[in-house]
Amino acid sequence: MTRSAAGATKPAKPSIWKAFTQPAAWTMCFFGFSSGLPFLLVAGTLAYWLKAEHIVLRDITMIASAGMTYVFKFLWAPLLDHWRLPLFSRLGRRRGWLLLAQAGVVAGLLAMAFLTPARLDAFIAATIAVAFFGATQDIAVDAWRIEIAPMDQQGALVATYALGYRIGLMVAGAFALIMADHLAWPWVYAVMAAIMVIPVIANLLAREPERHRESPRRWMEAMRNGVVAPFTDFFARFGVALALVTLLFILLFKLPEQATIGGIMSPFYRDMGFSLTAIGTITKIYGVWIGIAGVFVGGAAVARFGINPSLLVGIVACGCSNLLYLLLIGHHGNLGMLTVVISGENFTLGFLGPPTVAFLSSLVNRQHTATQYSLLSSMVNLPGKVMGFFAGGIVMATSYGFYFVLTVLAVLPAALLLLWLVPRLRAHGVGDDVDQASGA
Repeated sequence: MTRSAAGATKPAKPSIWKAFTQPAAWTMCFFGFSSGLPFLLVAGTLAYWLKAEHIVLRDITMIASAGMTYVFKFLWAPLLDHWRLPLFSRLGRRRGWLLLAQAGVVAGLLAMAFLTPARLDAFIAATIAVAFFGATQDIAVDAWRIEIAPMDQQGALVATYALGYRIGLMVAGAFALIMADHLAWPWVYAVMAAIMVIPVIANLLAREPERHRESPRRWMEAMRNGVVAPFTDFFARFGVALALVTLLFILLFKLPEQATIGGIMSPFYRDMGFSLTAIGTITKIYGVWIGIAGVFVGGAAVARFGINPSLLVGIVACGCSNLLYLLLIGHHGNLGMLTVVISGENFTLGFLGPPTVAFLSSLVNRQHTATQYSLLSSMVNLPGKVMGFFAGGIVMATSYGFYFVLTVLAVLPAALLLLWLVPRLRAHGVGDDVDQASGA
C-alpha cells in the first residue's frame, strides 16, 4: 500500500470545533441550567430562608437535605429507559420525560412560594417534590447526552452542560440571595419558577435522539432488563471482589465535597458575620466563575495526563480544601479571607468534576448506560449527603471546626484505594484509552 493510500484510509482526528458548535452542545448548556437551578433551591439557598424563619440549625440541615433525593434516582431510572409517557409521546422518550420533570420543578417551586415554612409539613413535601423532579431531570439529561452524540463529542457536551449548570447555581444562589435582601422569600422562589421556562423552551426546540427502544411486553421482562441486568452486569464484568472495592472507593472519594453542599454552609456563613449580599456576590457569583475555571483545568488535565492521575490530584486537593473554612472562624466578616477560601474551594471542586465524570463513564456498560450511570453517580453522593443530614446536630454538639476536620478524614483511604484500583481496573480496559493517549 502506498503512503498516500495509507493516509487516505487513516481516520481523521475528532474536530474540537465541530464538537463545540454542534446544536446538541448548546442545548446541553440549557439542560445544565435546568438541572443546576432546582438543586441549590432545595439545599443551600433554602437554608437561608429557613434560618430567616428562626428554625433551629438541626432542623435546617435535615430539611435542606431534601437534595438527598438525588442519591436515590437510580431507583426510578429504569422507568426512563423502558417506559414512554403517554401524554408526552410526541416529544419522544427522552424529551418527554424531561418536560414532565421540568413541569414538576416549576409546580414544586410555586408550591414552596405559596405554602412558605409557616405550613412546614406541606412546605417540606413541596421541597421533596422539587428534589424528586430535579433528580428525574438529571436522569433524562444524562440519557439524552449519551444518545444524541458519538463518544468523541461527549466531552464538549459535558463541558457546556457544566457551564449551564454553574450558571443555574449562580442564579439560584447569588441572584436569589441578593433578591432576598429586597424581596420576601416567597417572591424569590416564584421568580425562580418563572426562570425555569427558559430551559423548557430549549427542550421543546431540541432534537430527540434517534435510538429506538422497544418497550418490554411483560412486567417481569421489564424488571429483568431494566433493574436486574444493570446490577448483575457490573459484578460479572469486574468480579465480585474488584467490584466491591470499586464501589467502596466511589462511596468515599467525594464525601468531603458533598458533606458541605447541604444546609450547613448557609448558617455557617451567617454565623461568621457575612451579609446575604456578600455571600451571594463572593460565593455564588465570583465563586461560580472560579469553579468554571477549575472545570476547564480539570478537563485539560484529563486530556493531558489521563483519568487516574487527575482524579487522584482532585480527590486530595478538593478534600483538603475543606480545611480552608477554619480560616473564617478566626476572621469573622473578613471579605478578603472569604474570597481566598472560596477561591480554593470552588477551583478544586470544579477541577474534580471532569475526572469524576470520566471515571464513572469508563465503568459503565453502554448496554445499560442510563441505569448504571445513575446508580454510580448516586453512590458518589450518598455518604456526604448522609453526613450533611446530621451536620447540624454534629455542629451543635461540637463546633463548626470539628465538623470541617471530620469531613476531610475520607481523603486518605480514598486516595489509597484509587492507587490499589488503577492497575486492576486497567486490566479490565478501564481508562486505557485515555491513559495511553496521554502518555501515562
